[in-house]
Amino acid sequence: MKMTIAAGVGIWLGIFCGVEARAQKPPLLPEKDVAALANEISGEAAKRNLEGIARFHRQRGSKGFHEAAELVAERLRAYGLSDVAILQFPADGKIFYGTQRSRPAWDAEEGTLEEVQWGSMQDCNGGTTVATDRRAGTVTVKISECSERILKRIASYGAEPVVLAEDSEGADVEMELVDVGEGTKERDYKGEDVKGKIVLASAQPDAVQDLAVGKFGAAGIVSYAQNQKTAWWGENENLIRWGHLDTFSSNKTFAFMVSPKTARVLQKRLDDGERIVLHAHVKAGQHAGNYEVVTATIPGADAKLKEEEIAFSCHLDHQRPGANDNASGCSAILEVARTLQRLIDEKKLERPARTIRFVFPPEIEGTLALLNGKGQYATLSASTEPGKTTIRVADSFLNGPDLTKRIKAVIHMDMVGGGPETKAVFHVTRGPMSLPSFVHDVAWAFADWVNEESYKFAATGKADYPMVAPEGGKEPLRAEYSAFTLGSDHNVYEDSSFGIPAIYLNDWPDRYIHTNFDSAANIDPTKLKRVAFIGAASGYFLAVLNAGKAKSFDKADAAALVRAAATAKARMASLPDKEADNLSTRWLFNATLAMLSVRDFVGDLAGPGFVKTQDQSLPTTKTPAGDGLLKFSRMREPRGPLAVFGYDYFAEHAKTAGIETPKLLSYEGLWGAGEEYAYEVLNFADGKRNAQEIRDAVSAEYGPVPPEMVVEYLKALEKIGVVEMVK
Repeated sequence: MKMTIAAGVGIWLGIFCGVEARAQKPPLLPEKDVAALANEISGEAAKRNLEGIARFHRQRGSKGFHEAAELVAERLRAYGLSDVAILQFPADGKIFYGTQRSRPAWDAEEGTLEEVQWGSMQDCNGGTTVATDRRAGTVTVKISECSERILKRIASYGAEPVVLAEDSEGADVEMELVDVGEGTKERDYKGEDVKGKIVLASAQPDAVQDLAVGKFGAAGIVSYAQNQKTAWWGENENLIRWGHLDTFSSNKTFAFMVSPKTARVLQKRLDDGERIVLHAHVKAGQHAGNYEVVTATIPGADAKLKEEEIAFSCHLDHQRPGANDNASGCSAILEVARTLQRLIDEKKLERPARTIRFVFPPEIEGTLALLNGKGQYATLSASTEPGKTTIRVADSFLNGPDLTKRIKAVIHMDMVGGGPETKAVFHVTRGPMSLPSFVHDVAWAFADWVNEESYKFAATGKADYPMVAPEGGKEPLRAEYSAFTLGSDHNVYEDSSFGIPAIYLNDWPDRYIHTNFDSAANIDPTKLKRVAFIGAASGYFLAVLNAGKAKSFDKADAAALVRAAATAKARMASLPDKEADNLSTRWLFNATLAMLSVRDFVGDLAGPGFVKTQDQSLPTTKTPAGDGLLKFSRMREPRGPLAVFGYDYFAEHAKTAGIETPKLLSYEGLWGAGEEYAYEVLNFADGKRNAQEIRDAVSAEYGPVPPEMVVEYLKALEKIGVVEMVK
């Protein structure tokens, strides 16, 4: 299939006859449907729900998560949706949901970190002497009997739950503080006696605990870990980062999170030779519990197609306030649910042929439980009143067809409301090349149109569909159409175990993600309205799409091929000829398959056998020989990506099998890193492509990678039972 990009575009524009310029008209849906959605969706309604969700500290399996789930379920019932329920999946640290080892629920009741100080009592004539010389290795403390003990509050879980690291265990200790720098290497502890003391570290607690607590006997951790690196990294010294201990570590402990400003003050005092004593009081711990997933539906109207589903997904967990991450995604799909149900009830929209489902799980681990956990693991909890979920009932969800077979596409929202203060850039993210699908271009067709309308309004004050919320901003949306990245529930759905195309709507960067500053005050109702519109229009289009409505798709997707060609052309410039040809051919082939994926919704309009769908029809950068000829096929179980949430399936099983870490996992390519390469190598292992073809496929996606790294990783996967070699 040797073909230039330009020639391929020309052929496809000819096949999709009747392609015409969209101008300013809305794409894909009739304008009356677009107008109904744009007029009904409310950014203010979405933000009110967001403010409600952001009140709760929503750790997996916790009371706070359950309260948030109840709030969401109550709103869905009030909006008139069907089959509203909270699904429960046991989580005890032993049960596996595919590749996810369930993490026990974690709850906290109390958590305070205080400095112990001494002051003279007013009615005492005695003196006080405190002499310290840590550099000389001596500490002398003489405290008069006429002194009082003073506790100075540093951190309080009651005031800001983010200060107590997730998976902290109960404690009530009074210990000296020792600075260990980053705290992740043995040299950080050289010359420091930390046994029975509290360590001050710059790394996340889970990266510190096995050394500090397990090897050197520390009693606990105070961390000032900073946020993910962006252009604004380190500028705000008052940010307190959400912290995590290792759920499965045998070195149980507690950890408090403080701001860099607080840490620097403590460090200076320690450097000056001062002795600092801290009192840590924690009432928290893991316990057997449940992953809870809120779900509801808008039933489809077509007798046959109603068994198929279009799903809206978010993740309901995270720290308080967790406004953009991810109360924003959950409140946005709540607003989609309200809008679609109301417009259908009022007959302003026809009832879709397919069922539309809404799901609100804990991030990644809840989604894996949902997709893997039918049968004996899942129960349903239902109630008619908020706060009461004690009734467990049987339901067609558990007894009907496999959910993974019913869902045709997912619209996933994770961080979609960041206003100007967050510095957020909104993205419509494409799927992986291992799962080409037209659904990503459906989302971009609507997003691109909102870009045009919102920019026109910002620049001129006039637009037919500005979609500005009365309490929101007037800035243009400026959505970006972005390459596939990992990091949220979309990479569960799009894993080859499930093969469900997912539209991923997300903000990045966000300078306040996972901190105490991720608050509702930084959320823009206009952004929520626009993103909810993009999601609602995309999901509704997919839910009504049938053979009779397919012509509207043709126009948008022919333009999508031109975009794919432009992206490929830009990337080719930095590659040698062989790699450039590989990229060109595979991007064109991938875009072709994406267009043809509409057959999954409307049948084979192009005719049977129109295009070969295996990479064997493509040339390779090197004639396969030796290990390059090997073929591997993914096993039916376990299902899911290997790097999940709070657990690494590959790392644990490779350690047990005595396998050294494959070089691919630390490889840095032109457009991706080891984690992305590994995800796609496994996805492409279908028993039909050989190792050389898999290497060429991931090289076209993320940049050239040595073939021996791909083979080494595939053989490691075989040793841990994730793939098998095809003889």
